[in-house]
Amino acid sequence: MTNFKRISLVILPISILNPYSYGQKEQNKSRPNIIHIMTDDHSFQTISAYGHPLSKLAPTPNLDRLANEGMLFQQAFVENSLSTPSRACLMTGLYSHQNGQRQLGAGIDSTKTFFSELLEQAGYQTAVVGKWHMQCEPKGFDYYSVLNDQGDYYNPSFKTKDSHGKYIREEGYATNLITTHSIDFLENRDQNKPFCLLVHHKAPHRNWMPEAKYYDLYENTEFPKPSTFYDDYESRCSAARTQDMTIDKTMTFIYDLKLNELKDTPPYNQGWSDGGLQQAMNQMTPKQREAWDKSYHARNMEFINKMDRLSENEILDWKFQRYLKDYLRCIKSIDDEVGRLLDYLEKENLLDNTIIVYTSDQGFYMGEHGWFDKRFMYEESFRTPLIVGYPKAIKAGTKTEALVQNIDFAPTYLSLAGVEKPSEMSGVSLERLFSGKTPKDWRKDLYYHYYDYPAVHNVRRHDGVRTDRYKLIHFYGKGLMGEDQDINCNELFDLKEDPTELNNLYGKRGYENITKQLQTTLDNYRKNLKVDEF
Repeated sequence: MTNFKRISLVILPISILNPYSYGQKEQNKSRPNIIHIMTDDHSFQTISAYGHPLSKLAPTPNLDRLANEGMLFQQAFVENSLSTPSRACLMTGLYSHQNGQRQLGAGIDSTKTFFSELLEQAGYQTAVVGKWHMQCEPKGFDYYSVLNDQGDYYNPSFKTKDSHGKYIREEGYATNLITTHSIDFLENRDQNKPFCLLVHHKAPHRNWMPEAKYYDLYENTEFPKPSTFYDDYESRCSAARTQDMTIDKTMTFIYDLKLNELKDTPPYNQGWSDGGLQQAMNQMTPKQREAWDKSYHARNMEFINKMDRLSENEILDWKFQRYLKDYLRCIKSIDDEVGRLLDYLEKENLLDNTIIVYTSDQGFYMGEHGWFDKRFMYEESFRTPLIVGYPKAIKAGTKTEALVQNIDFAPTYLSLAGVEKPSEMSGVSLERLFSGKTPKDWRKDLYYHYYDYPAVHNVRRHDGVRTDRYKLIHFYGKGLMGEDQDINCNELFDLKEDPTELNNLYGKRGYENITKQLQTTLDNYRKNLKVDEF
């Protein structure tokens, strides 16, 4: 058992002090347990239940099991494709400008109500394990064991309520340790209470360092490039060209691609020092480092010894394959650990009365448009995987095309717990979709807003709206990095005819009416949500 103490049930002498105490045992039988599993940067393309060509070569059987026994959301999206803002949306049910967390780093308005606080008040035992990544203490949790900042893949440090503010290093692989801490909580919880457990994995966040047992996985697999890999961004606004997130130019040989043998070879040694790969390797035990070198060194030297003879395209091909293989090796461990958690719940007869949600804090580029990372409102980063298992309400194999967003999680969990949603929460409960039928009054469009500029990857600020078929994006703001110019530019895409978003239709003949309709929708979002910049 790791860093967990049994939490005792406190019996209040006067039941009126707790409005939920009346009929507690009866409520506990009807109110479901809640498990929210969230990975960091997991693309829907790499979950085989979604049927993408990549995932057919790297299947995810345990995530598929959850999808086959539950519900697969085909059109799930985020409000702001960035880690910390996404986590703030989850906790508050609010848009970024409403909860304060518009960018990475500082920003969260910790006076806003977290759904965990309301569940705790309603008699739930609450816990969060893994990545927290907000600059406030976990709020509304009986138990937490959270990583330091982004966390390390190998031998990470965790902080708990009992560690007095200190992060304590543990030996092991982060994905495995996070599941172990989660199961520890379940083993030692107060069984007289329903529980809400947030399982927040570090993986597969950059720089994609796999579990040792998977160092050689997929080594003989050739992953296909997406059709947009060599995108020239010709029809798009300048933002698509001035970004700094290409596999070709941005991805580093050492930090990202693990060629630590180049640490003394400029200019390839970018990312070795200053908290890069060197720090990650220094975290390893001698035995772990020996296993790493055994798998990576020979492959690295084979590539390094022929680099001078390779063309630019051949080097780019190698970079893409190394990136995909390491990323998908991390996904394999995620899938294993989801399976381990599902097996535990099944063994303890907890599956029937537990809603299990699997999602990511946003999507990720698997080479589409030549990119990795996220941030843009284009589909691969805007869209996120979402799978929900809940046998009491969802039939096995259900799918939905309804438009949903990460601001909907908090209202959903409150609704399931029988807690009234605060009036200020912008999201809506997903419960009405569990039948597989989309209500006629369900939302017909979504609002998106990205704020984090100037910043790493140089993605310009933009907002926009998406319907089931069309998307309007508006890039705006002063150019503040290098040669960036001020920008005020629009893009319109017909996702039915152009799902890869290569053909900007804005200003073209024949699209005047749909442009006007979408602009009106966008203006209404800005007005009704009181958006203060665009």
